[in-house]
Amino acid sequence: MLAACGNKRGDDFNPDQDAADIYGKAERALNLGNYGFATTNYEYLLAVYPFSEYAKQGQLDLIYAYFRNEQPDSAIDAAQKFILENPTHPRVDYAHYVMGLATFERRRGPMERLSRIDLARRPPDRLEESYRAFAVVAERFPDSPYAEDSRQRMVFLRNRLAQYEIHVAGYYVHRGAFVAAANRAKFVIENYPQTPSVIPALQILVTSYRQLKLTDLAEDSMRVLSENYPDDAVAWGQRGSTGVEGTLIEKFILRRNQK
Repeated sequence: MLAACGNKRGDDFNPDQDAADIYGKAERALNLGNYGFATTNYEYLLAVYPFSEYAKQGQLDLIYAYFRNEQPDSAIDAAQKFILENPTHPRVDYAHYVMGLATFERRRGPMERLSRIDLARRPPDRLEESYRAFAVVAERFPDSPYAEDSRQRMVFLRNRLAQYEIHVAGYYVHRGAFVAAANRAKFVIENYPQTPSVIPALQILVTSYRQLKLTDLAEDSMRVLSENYPDDAVAWGQRGSTGVEGTLIEKFILRRNQK
């Protein structure tokens, strides 16, 4: 009798059907926003039925489930694994896109919201990784449905990274570390030339070079500032190359431009 029962269970066992059932449960949970339950089922599907017809889609869905379940590291790991194993898959662009989202921008916590802390002044952790992931989508998959959003996010990230560099350069100005301030400002101009941060970068260069008595460099920077952004060059152009009063004016405007 036991043997008969065992044979019956073996005859009824259908891997494809079981994989479909597990995938169905995971998909329903994902659509309902129950991301924890969805990730559990997707993980089980991939562990037990890695070669089923539902495995590839399950991998993609698991990346998204991790992301929505606020598990960015797991989402990145899953995306990298999918990309490595399926470099020519028709939806590999999606894996790159979600990987970019996972490192895009962390949200302010309760204490940060209460204190009104500006995240732009925090070190831009992993934002360069996010930029690279979106760049892959935009450049390698220009016809992807995620390409336009990736390009817009790249613009935001460039501005964000440049803004942080300006914040650091402004800090050096206020500390009197003018060489370090000038180096940071030049980095912004060279690497983020089409961002709004170019204006305060040029202002910082003028101030830093004047304080370092590098008259020729200060004049060259002032000329670039005046020709391209005349309204933002007024306070710098109306004073001489030295003077405490002028330095205070510059510091005030630099502080305002960083807000």
